Amino acid sequence: MKAVTEFPSFVLSKAIPTKAALVADGKTPEEIQASIGETYKLEGDKLKHFVAALDIAAQNPTNLRRVLVVSLNEGEAAPAKAVQVEEHYYVPEFLVMSAPKAASADDKGRRGGPGGKGKAGAPKSSPWGMSPEEKAAKNKPKAQAPKA
Repeated sequence: MKAVTEFPSFVLSKAIPTKAALVADGKTPEEIQASIGETYKLEGDKLKHFVAALDIAAQNPTNLRRVLVVSLNEGEAAPAKAVQVEEHYYVPEFLVMSAPKAASADDKGRRGGPGGKGKAGAPKSSPWGMSPEEKAAKNKPKAQAPKA
């Protein structure tokens, strides 16, 4: 597989509404290609690939990272999700978003790391420390048991 060119999503996302406006105005495909070529300063094969990549990007623009234009050697299989236009394949790449980790019941009230402070599962009463009443109750001397 040989990469011919690639188009990043931010350029494609700007060009999709431009092409849609030209189509709505009733322009011919040649006029659309010429206008896009002037706007984005593309010509020749690069312009032809860009217009084809716009069609691929317009099908699924969410989480699109880029569109690769590749040519295959003899005997090679086309990549997954590749779309063939003439002799080239257009491969859309998408951002892989990982799901946020859900907090488990074991994670609540614990401090991480080795030698963590605090008791596991004991909720802290205040993020700013003990109140004056709690400090007084803690420092109060304990009654001693009579010796027998």
